[in-house]
Amino acid sequence: MEANEYNACVHEWADALFRFACKCTGQPSDAHDVVQSSFEVLWQKRKEVEAGKAKSYLFQVAYRKSIDNYRKKVKITYAAPPEESYTPHNPDLKKVLDRALAQLDEQGRALVLLKDYEGYRYEEIAQITDLTETQVKVYLHRARKILKDYLVSVENII
Repeated sequence: MEANEYNACVHEWADALFRFACKCTGQPSDAHDVVQSSFEVLWQKRKEVEAGKAKSYLFQVAYRKSIDNYRKKVKITYAAPPEESYTPHNPDLKKVLDRALAQLDEQGRALVLLKDYEGYRYEEIAQITDLTETQVKVYLHRARKILKDYLVSVENII
């Protein structure tokens, strides 16, 4: 990959990669770090990565960086943040969806985001996450079940 192709990748995929990283990490500041690190890795590996495969490569790196970020945070104990309150008569759908995604572990959240938010096919997700296609389907099914159970619970009815 040449420098101009790298620059085109940055221009074309930075926003989508940030959205993915933000949903995976849950924090825009962490997502910025993940995106920056992902593009840094792509730059370092630009001689080895074909321009046509840069998108998959970037999402694979971002996925792994998000997992690393999650593992670092698990080792640190934080005081629980206060629950955000909302009125049952006027719930903010985005907050409900974000809370639903927060119910998932890092892998489940990433799989849901890659499939349902970014529109990747199962085989592409398998390549990005280093899982088999069957594992992707099984883990995605489990994650969707958790989301469904959370979203249909009484306290989340809109």
